[in-house]
Amino acid sequence: MARRNDHSREEIQAMAIEAAIDILNNEGPGSLSTRKVAKAIGYTVGTLYLVFKNLDELILQVNATTLDELEDGIVAVSQDQLNPVSTLKAMALAYLHYAQDNFARWSLLFTWRLPEGEPVPEWFDAKVAGVFEKVREPLQQLRPDSDAQTCLQAAREIWSGVHGACDLGLNGKLSFGGEFKPDTLIESLVENYLIGFAKA
Repeated sequence: MARRNDHSREEIQAMAIEAAIDILNNEGPGSLSTRKVAKAIGYTVGTLYLVFKNLDELILQVNATTLDELEDGIVAVSQDQLNPVSTLKAMALAYLHYAQDNFARWSLLFTWRLPEGEPVPEWFDAKVAGVFEKVREPLQQLRPDSDAQTCLQAAREIWSGVHGACDLGLNGKLSFGGEFKPDTLIESLVENYLIGFAKA
């Protein structure tokens, strides 16, 4: 095992997050443990607990990394769009493609919960709010007369639908009652929601 002073606390944290992501990608969320992460980075579990309070704190950091990547992805595809509608469609499809390419991490983001009674840290809530803010911006462009709160609520509404279509599609549930492709469904969902939103 590596000695404790081989790496700084920040380096061990980064190594542990990267190792946890590798385990998730290769073995799925059910295989993630502090023992496996510690072994992967060449440190003892005890050393890992000097950096993270417990497995939940490590998972919180992994989920924060996932949120950062999701935000980067939807921002990247929005740069060259011509109007708010195409921007939101591109964002929604980028969200789907990220979920398809990183299914274990995407699933963990929504299935994992902190122990009962332990609040979600403010910095994590801020990351979530940052993603919705990126969705709110093209909605505000579509209805510049609306206040920010109305557009933020719309962002949460439309993304609830997008997320639901992703979840059903990636878990093979869209084939019930006929075959539907998640990308086609998502584009239609966004387009029809925006028609109503623009007229409201």
